[in-house]
Amino acid sequence: MFEIDIDIIKKYDKPGPRYTSYPTAPHFHEGFKHEKYLDEIIRTNSNANAPDLSLYFHIPFCDTLCYFCGCNMIISRNRDRISEYVNYVKNEIDMLRTYLNADRKVSQIHWGGGTPTHLNPEEIDDLKSFINQNFDVTKDAEEGCEIDPRGLTREHLEALRKNGFNRISMGVQDFNEKVQKAVNRIQPEDMTRQVVSWVRELEFKSINLDLIYGLPFQTVDEFAKSVDTIIDISPDRIAVFNYAHVPWMKKHMSLIKTEDLPTPEEKLQILKMTIEKLTGAGYVFIGMDHFAKPTDEMAVALQEKKLYRNFQGYSTNAGTDLYGMGITSIGQIGNIFAQNYKKEKEYFNALEDGIFPVERGYQLTQDDIIRREVIMKIMCDFELDFNKFGALYNINFNEYFKFGLSNFSEMIDDGLVELTNDYIKITEMGRLLIRNIAMNFDGYIERKEDTARYSRTV
Repeated sequence: MFEIDIDIIKKYDKPGPRYTSYPTAPHFHEGFKHEKYLDEIIRTNSNANAPDLSLYFHIPFCDTLCYFCGCNMIISRNRDRISEYVNYVKNEIDMLRTYLNADRKVSQIHWGGGTPTHLNPEEIDDLKSFINQNFDVTKDAEEGCEIDPRGLTREHLEALRKNGFNRISMGVQDFNEKVQKAVNRIQPEDMTRQVVSWVRELEFKSINLDLIYGLPFQTVDEFAKSVDTIIDISPDRIAVFNYAHVPWMKKHMSLIKTEDLPTPEEKLQILKMTIEKLTGAGYVFIGMDHFAKPTDEMAVALQEKKLYRNFQGYSTNAGTDLYGMGITSIGQIGNIFAQNYKKEKEYFNALEDGIFPVERGYQLTQDDIIRREVIMKIMCDFELDFNKFGALYNINFNEYFKFGLSNFSEMIDDGLVELTNDYIKITEMGRLLIRNIAMNFDGYIERKEDTARYSRTV
């Protein structure tokens, strides 16, 4: 267990990117369309040494609205609408398969949302069977699905497991009933425990549970009860997210009263307590907001310097080409990012016209590629050898990153980093503020070209 210095956290608590990509999504632009995406697909698939594939499918539908939700979701119980959407996702798969090298393996699949299990068991079976038939999925592929226990049946999980899914991620947020009512997500403890029991009976490889701090009516003492319950349930991984109250971006968040939210001081005390409890219970602090049991693949990947970061957060599957399918999904292949249309109509229309439904994207420059790799190493390995990296990219590291390296004196004094002319190493406390550290290597911030509004770093 390590103890948190609240004063240090306060000092560095400011808006900043989460770096699930670099450049970050606000830099994607609508000048990047179908043609550039297709060019990169063709280029990367002509390479005999092309990496494995990672596939992300966005299932946006939910049964009810959670007021805290920051995801791209659609509240709908219209089964015809859901069925139509699934058919268009199949169309996107068909289009992609036309251009993919048939020898390429799929080593990672993830369904996110929304609520993928808003699909009924038959729809899950139908879509995943279609995916399995169209791609060469490796036997040891990491296949994860986000679920919502409300309305979930054992049959949903059986359909997932039958078709190859081996990881489950489920939101809990908080077990306190008053908090649940305030955010319109009633999820009793026994419901969560029942689903976890089913997941274990069906021999899924791993289960992740999410908590959120900063929700209305949360206090240190009350949230501690939720943390203790999570520890007792004993999931393989735990994510502890900071609630970002951004009603100007997500209108439904205005249904949460600002006066009901914990004060910034209380929020930081909740975070401190949570981290100390989880690490005290034996969970490894991965970085930012992720924790894992020492035997979990994520903790092992951290030790072996094989951790990776993509649009789903920390991952154990590095070096793949990520193809995103469904509305709003983001792909990362070769040296480009591509994001699909956010609305069904535009997404459907593009597919009917026989083109990829790309609304915007980004073509990386050589500077972007270099900085992306530095930020990835900093956020995943928590250390970097400047000479080795410089030799890899034929740069003088200290000269190239002169501006960013000059900003570390306070962080060194505060015990967040160790810095010499040859390397940087992030301390355990520094992992909590890794977004702040990574920002020093961000060229857009350095050139004052980043005007996006980000969530706070803690």
